[in-house]
Amino acid sequence: MESFLIFKDLAIIIFAAKIMGLLAKKLKAPQVVGEILAGLLLGPSVLGIVDQSDFLIKMAEIGVILLMFSAGLGTELKDLLKTGPVAFVIAMAGVFIPLVGGFLLYSAFYGFAAVGTEEFFRAVFIGTIMTATSVSITVQTLRELGHLKGKIGTLILNAAIIDDVIGIIVLTFVIGFKDPTSKPLKVVISTLVFFAFSLVVGYILYKIFKALDKKYPHQRRIPIMGLCLCFAMAYIAEKFFGIADITGAYVAGIILCNLRDSDYIAEKMDINSYMLFGPVFFASIGLKTNFDGFTLSLLLFSIAFVIVAMGTKVIGCGLVARLFGYKGKDAVKVGVGMMTRGEVALIVAQKGLAVGILSSEYFASVILLIICSSIVTPIVMKLLYKGEKPADAT
Repeated sequence: MESFLIFKDLAIIIFAAKIMGLLAKKLKAPQVVGEILAGLLLGPSVLGIVDQSDFLIKMAEIGVILLMFSAGLGTELKDLLKTGPVAFVIAMAGVFIPLVGGFLLYSAFYGFAAVGTEEFFRAVFIGTIMTATSVSITVQTLRELGHLKGKIGTLILNAAIIDDVIGIIVLTFVIGFKDPTSKPLKVVISTLVFFAFSLVVGYILYKIFKALDKKYPHQRRIPIMGLCLCFAMAYIAEKFFGIADITGAYVAGIILCNLRDSDYIAEKMDINSYMLFGPVFFASIGLKTNFDGFTLSLLLFSIAFVIVAMGTKVIGCGLVARLFGYKGKDAVKVGVGMMTRGEVALIVAQKGLAVGILSSEYFASVILLIICSSIVTPIVMKLLYKGEKPADAT
């Protein structure tokens, strides 16, 4: 491939992703949906204008790392520690029930495989994709309704944060166990040692960054050093611990999330992600999606995948909320608020494709889930809150 052709591909991808993203926003859907659809249109499934080159694959990988770093930076660690048992148990149910539901769904369609086989791990991974929660749509809806800072809104947000942390840990274990040469005990020990390493080294690095932030407040050297930490943690996680690189990037974000200038770092990261790496990553999902092997069976699976993924979140999170005293509509609000999916689900699916657990045709199921959950959630939330006075202070 001629090196200058990459500029043509980048120009087409960024332009198409932006136009489709704005169109999605106009239709009250997440912009990432438009960016994914841009990739579908440009890729071999429709127009065939852009090919999935090695360069674009590497660009997309950087996009994933930056997205997970930003997710870590956006974690409210203090709120996370204050949420108590309710949000934690809701998050646990929001991971466990969809994980089991996804496993059973895949097994029902393609047969129950023996433990440790390729098909077994694929079934587990389908469940792992379902564990991810993206509450950006819920947040916007609650903000519009005036209930973002209410009791239910706060509970949903905190449970979603814990949900993502647990989901990343589950992903780490699943990818570790997938390696045929790996031993269960070794995977567990490697994961625990990595998080112990992150705790110790992270605390030291936090103190160093805090001192630098105090000496050089709101200066670009802080985001630059933060980006170095992001890439270093991604490398260390994969190279020395056999942990997913996105886990390392996420941990790097958590290390820095309590800095005074954490928002400033996130703002600078968002520029890179929003302008270049983000659109390339989301468009690459569309480019990778393969409809050649899309059969009637896979269509039925995709529909069932959406129903199970959304239903298990509502049932799991809603029932636990009910057990903790949230009655009637309040329990349903918690479940519905947790059922949206977005970037993290795509990142998990992308990682599954990279390590050979997932086939590209299953991206269609994930995309359908994101679109459906993004449309259904705000409609149902507005119905559940109909007639209630806003809880947020004006």
